[in-house]
Amino acid sequence: MREIGRLGVWFFPDALSTQGVVELAQGAERLDYDALWYPEAVGFETFCFAGFVLSETNKLRVASGIANIYARDAITAMAGHNTLNTMYGDRFILGLGVSHVPIVEGFRGHTYGKPVTTMRAYLDAMEAAELSINAPDRNIVLAALGPNMLALSRDRTKGAHPYLVTPEHTARARDILGPDAWLCVEQKICLTTDAAKAREIAANVLSLYLPWPNYRNNWLSLGFTEEELSGRGSDRFLDAMVAYGSAADVRARLQAHFDAGANHVCVQPLNPDGSGFVDWNALEAIAGM
Repeated sequence: MREIGRLGVWFFPDALSTQGVVELAQGAERLDYDALWYPEAVGFETFCFAGFVLSETNKLRVASGIANIYARDAITAMAGHNTLNTMYGDRFILGLGVSHVPIVEGFRGHTYGKPVTTMRAYLDAMEAAELSINAPDRNIVLAALGPNMLALSRDRTKGAHPYLVTPEHTARARDILGPDAWLCVEQKICLTTDAAKAREIAANVLSLYLPWPNYRNNWLSLGFTEEELSGRGSDRFLDAMVAYGSAADVRARLQAHFDAGANHVCVQPLNPDGSGFVDWNALEAIAGM
């Protein structure tokens, strides 16, 4: 796989119609975004969704952000990776993650293991899989926040996909990853100069993540306090998680990630109207930077 481009789009597709998914993918491709990232939680299945998007585009890379390792065994994940990359010109990136206790145990009914140990064993099994098809390259990144998972990303995959992070975390991650690994960071944006509206939207989105220990521990390590993470989150915390303002303001936040060592920033556009639909104004405003 060629080196990853500077910008991608990160989006929850569950609220979109089939035609809406096509328009999102083809629109991102038209604007020359390098990749479309999407989650795996309680909606679309990773490989089915990726195959559909790949079939509707010509050059756009499609990246799972992330595929839950508890959703399928390692051999199935390797087969899915190889199948999509063989059939669609090496355009699929398999982002893998250990997810979170509420999803793994509460929703899926599995036992949540030690994150790094579990991921290492999963990668071992993927690499040991004896399959009859081989992909042109191994396009795998890990959802990584802490130093041990970042080190595993560096040593065993193309790199890391940190979610809900700041440029300060990006600099920390680059120090651990070294100069060569991919560092594909997610950044939420909201193209509005109305601070109250942007913070309300940020608080609504972040309410899902605030209770989860993986994220909280990372935010605490970045200098946020328990008080700032209580309730809906402090203004300082909300502003750190969602870049808002003019197009220039948003671009400045993305540039801060690049300056800190990111190869690729995948922007998650939060619509100022509070809906779950694509904000094309935002995507057009930062395309090509």
